[in-house]
Amino acid sequence: MNFKSFNPTERTLLGPGPSNISPRVLSAIARPTIGHLDPEFLRMMDEIKSLLQYAFQTTNEFTMAISAPGSAGMEACFINLVEPGEKVVVCCNGVFGGRMVENVERCGGIAVVVEDDWGRAVSPEKLEEALEKNPDTKFVAFVHAETSTGALSDAEALCKIAKKHNCLTLVDTVTSLGGVPVKIDEWGIDAAYSGSQKCLSCVPGLSPITFSPAAVDKIKNRKTKAQSWFLDQSLVMSYWSGEGKRSYHHTAPVNSLYALHESLVMLHEETLEKSWERHQEQHQNLVDGLSALGLKFVVPENERLPQLNTITIPEGVDDAAVRSYLLNKYSMELGAGLGKFAGKAWRIGLMGYSAQYKNVVLCLAALKDAIENAK
Repeated sequence: MNFKSFNPTERTLLGPGPSNISPRVLSAIARPTIGHLDPEFLRMMDEIKSLLQYAFQTTNEFTMAISAPGSAGMEACFINLVEPGEKVVVCCNGVFGGRMVENVERCGGIAVVVEDDWGRAVSPEKLEEALEKNPDTKFVAFVHAETSTGALSDAEALCKIAKKHNCLTLVDTVTSLGGVPVKIDEWGIDAAYSGSQKCLSCVPGLSPITFSPAAVDKIKNRKTKAQSWFLDQSLVMSYWSGEGKRSYHHTAPVNSLYALHESLVMLHEETLEKSWERHQEQHQNLVDGLSALGLKFVVPENERLPQLNTITIPEGVDDAAVRSYLLNKYSMELGAGLGKFAGKAWRIGLMGYSAQYKNVVLCLAALKDAIENAK
């Protein structure tokens, strides 16, 4: 075979992730590679830590990026905190809540599942009831922004209930970080993980995480070893600590971290508040346009995630044909429904660098054309 360089077609990415990446971030990843223990690289790591503290709105000392995607961030939170026999109340309202349950069980923990309908936010009342029935619960886990449905839950209210029952909180902020308020310290979140490829508009493959002092104390005083050597945060802490000589743990993805640094610098320049406002504004533009096309949202208005919009596929419209039409004619990616919504809904992402008015206009025109002409 005659192999040649791979040059992908440029796409407008309006699915559930990855989002489009700014030229600044793409340029950053192409900068010269240096060693992961080089003094210059270590200084950049310190800046990444500070920038992530800003993004998460926390002063947590242990805030870093795992050298793996958001799913590894999820696993790192569970395997480092949950020990065999410990009870975890998991709020499940979509695919990723289900993955939390799987993580608890693989840790040998006992999962108490609080179910809510797909497309709805987690019910604080159901969580309260579950904790009253299970007073020996150690942790409460939930997805802030359920990527499979586009539902946004009230993290502040859920954490308040968890704290009342003396539980540590584990929160998925993969699709929320940078797009809607995430306030780790103010809300009392003990462990949170995110993904680089959503509202941060960085390359896929990194998972920002943060642990509160209480969570770090739990990690340091485990009775059993964490299941994974690579994700054992007690071993990684001294590499990201920034104090004294850093101990080698693994070869960090140097160039990907350049990209994360640049994306976080851009977020800091814009400010979190303006980023949240931008996502909300483009969401409203999309809402107005979809309503004009007669398309309906799955999630009620007061529970919607601005950056991930799940809409019901009209009766008689071929899901796969429309998405194929959009990809081939407009070079545009829309997300298919996941889990219970497979074949029944589309997920339109307006995340990070993709959350621009021109993309909303293009999406609405292309979707109208595709619904009318896709075969």
